[in-house]
Amino acid sequence: MASKAVKTVAKAVSEYQYPWKEKLAQHKNELSKGVWGYWKLGAWTPLHISGRRRARLRKEVLLAGEDWPYDPERKEMRTKMKGHKCDRIAAERRANTAKLMEQMPEMLLAYKKRRWEKKMKEEDKNKKVKSGIVLMSVSSPNSSDNNQCLDSGHWTRPPDHHRPKTRCPLP
Repeated sequence: MASKAVKTVAKAVSEYQYPWKEKLAQHKNELSKGVWGYWKLGAWTPLHISGRRRARLRKEVLLAGEDWPYDPERKEMRTKMKGHKCDRIAAERRANTAKLMEQMPEMLLAYKKRRWEKKMKEEDKNKKVKSGIVLMSVSSPNSSDNNQCLDSGHWTRPPDHHRPKTRCPLP
């Protein structure tokens, strides 16, 4: 007799399943409002079913092979790569450096040529300026060595003997 009672209890326990269909029908309206709660007339209202019971109901529905339509939509996956950017692009930078080093002789020649052309341009400009000043100083009627001095194409101040003497000359 006792073994018969144990068998019936074991059978009842093994046959017992969580009544997910009834619970799903009972809370269908509440589950469709959101996962955590919803705004109602400007006030936050939590769900009437707890998160633990909601999770158990969801688990039972999914184990039975049914679809669970009440999950929130999933966000887009994170596309930002982890780690330091310098570590990710190091190989690309080394390849770019090797390519630029192959072009280095041509780049140096172009730089030297530009620098030489700039120097020649400056020299031509200085020659024109210097020749113009020399002509002006020669042709001016009041030109004397005491008043004006020409040093490499630029006017400079007159020599010291035209300045007033100081009381204490420097040693």
